[in-house]
Amino acid sequence: MQSLSRERTESTALPDTIGKKSGGGYWGRFPTVARYAVLVLALLGAWQLYVSLSGTQALILPGPVDVAKAFVEGWADGRLASATLKTLCIGMVIGMAVALILTAFATWTKVGEDLLSLLTSMLNPVPAIAILPLAILWFGLNPTALIFVIVYSITWPIAINVSTGFETVNPTLVMVGRNLGLGGWRMAGDVLFPAALPHTISGLRTGWAFGWRTIVAAELVFGVAGKGGGLGFFINDARYFLRIPEVFAGIVTIALIGILIEAIFNAVERRTVIRWGMMNG
Repeated sequence: MQSLSRERTESTALPDTIGKKSGGGYWGRFPTVARYAVLVLALLGAWQLYVSLSGTQALILPGPVDVAKAFVEGWADGRLASATLKTLCIGMVIGMAVALILTAFATWTKVGEDLLSLLTSMLNPVPAIAILPLAILWFGLNPTALIFVIVYSITWPIAINVSTGFETVNPTLVMVGRNLGLGGWRMAGDVLFPAALPHTISGLRTGWAFGWRTIVAAELVFGVAGKGGGLGFFINDARYFLRIPEVFAGIVTIALIGILIEAIFNAVERRTVIRWGMMNG
């Protein structure tokens, strides 16, 4: 009986240890930024060590020092991402405005709801880069074509998430707003948008990711204005003339900007959704 009870005690204790992350002692006590910095330095060290010991040609795999030089030079002369970020910001603003208009129309009318559902069903599965040939025909080789495909890529994920946020708002909040005499834009601004904030941030994060990938892919085709420029064009031009460190510098820029924007979204989420207790689950 004693052995049986001991086995039961051990069996019930097992689930408590499942899912615990190993190595979380001293390592977990450091700030997140410090932990990530150590990992990045370790990866860079392994990269440099491999390049130095393997004898790999720089044409195939340059070392991190050469990539860092190309990175600094690319940012110094403005060839890396200044034009890309400017075009992306314009497309993001227009796309968010279009998504909010469609969502508001869908919230207030049945026709708008059906229209948004139909448009998202038809257009959301179509990759934005597939619209690029039409955008070039309509607007020519200029930034307008890029802005058009960016707006196309970010409108639908934002509209879907914001619409879902509106639909899942607590009905009690809506009734309280109506009792206070709120309606139309006042209802949307004072009740619906704040209550749908978690879904809105999620939609903006998804839309940003779609827009970022779209503009880089589009610039790989024809640059910002069809005559060169932009991050994608920078990478493609460097590849064409075998400036491999610049290719890696462009890829590193894409990764670093992605990390920066994700950190901004996380900071906004911590100061709003999490602080206000709006996080689901």
